[in-house]
Amino acid sequence: MSSAKMIQPDLDFVKEITAQGGGESLKKCFQCATCSVVCNLTHSDKPFPRKEMLWAQWGLKDRLMGDPDVWLCHQCSDCTAYCPRGAKPGEVLGAVRKMSIRANSWPGVLGGLVGSPAGLLPLFLLPVFIFGAIIMGLGRLDHLHGPIVYEKLMPIPAVDTVFILTALFACLSFFLGVTKFWKAMSDATGKTGAQGSVIPSIVETVKDIIAHKRFDKCDVAKGRASAHKFVFWGFAGLAVVTTVAIIYLYGFHWESPYDMKNPVKWLAFVSMLSLLYGIFSVIANRNANAEKAGKGGYFDWLFIYIIVGVALTGTLSWGIRLLDIAPLAYTIYFFHLVFIFCLFAYAPFSKMAHMVYRTTAMVFARHTGFDK
Repeated sequence: MSSAKMIQPDLDFVKEITAQGGGESLKKCFQCATCSVVCNLTHSDKPFPRKEMLWAQWGLKDRLMGDPDVWLCHQCSDCTAYCPRGAKPGEVLGAVRKMSIRANSWPGVLGGLVGSPAGLLPLFLLPVFIFGAIIMGLGRLDHLHGPIVYEKLMPIPAVDTVFILTALFACLSFFLGVTKFWKAMSDATGKTGAQGSVIPSIVETVKDIIAHKRFDKCDVAKGRASAHKFVFWGFAGLAVVTTVAIIYLYGFHWESPYDMKNPVKWLAFVSMLSLLYGIFSVIANRNANAEKAGKGGYFDWLFIYIIVGVALTGTLSWGIRLLDIAPLAYTIYFFHLVFIFCLFAYAPFSKMAHMVYRTTAMVFARHTGFDK
């Protein structure tokens, strides 16, 4: 005979979910299981999101914070579209993921700021202050005569120093967050890992992500798969451009701007177009499916608009430089740096963290056999 187990609901946790954008519909769920039936990604023997909706209603915080299925859900929104009660399970799980990011984030204060509209102003003022202080401290405003060269405004060593420190901070924060998340999944599922290396699970997961196999199984928001692919490949192309630019500068001492015939220049242009097309497709899909799938909350849209800011200011800083409008070009470039800082410095606390946490959950599920 199995021993009884006491369940201790966390009512504050329930209130927190319903206070999130998308989580307010939680209590409409009456456990009909339609959501699990229509989901093309769920397991056959322990389907989501029905059990997650039940746990959320009961306030079982530890179960949800360590539940890989919360992240194996890709928010296709098929469940939300077909829910007969309008409970929006996809949106509820999205709210839980936001809370999971905040619970695992370090430092926690940034997790709170990124998730709240009240934190928007200080978050953007920080990079404005950093870059403004560098420009003023080095007296760079006196160097902006002649041809437009962005290094006149912000010396490359200064830009590299800021973003190297930003990257190190983001990596440390992600490492600490993912370590905590992995332990939470192990504690919640009772699975500590299979024998052997985790590398094969990582390789297979990366293949899935590159191909966007799981997104392709979505029905209601089919356009999300192609939109995400354009965003993904846009970022990948820009990562290659950045890497080559570093090699050019520190390996061959070739400084920008590069000749228009340089293939790196055109890879940057194509990648930026891919990013722009992808992110505007994401916005269009969200708006088109808002009634059926939900429109998302502040947390979702902040990340989207930061990407829009990066892509638009990056493209405009190139175009305006070619048009030789110096004041506007330097201003746009300054805000381009601000948006890039926001994208990467706050990545461990924003929806961009989904890439890391969802990847971690997928690797965990493969490695431990959770998804079998």
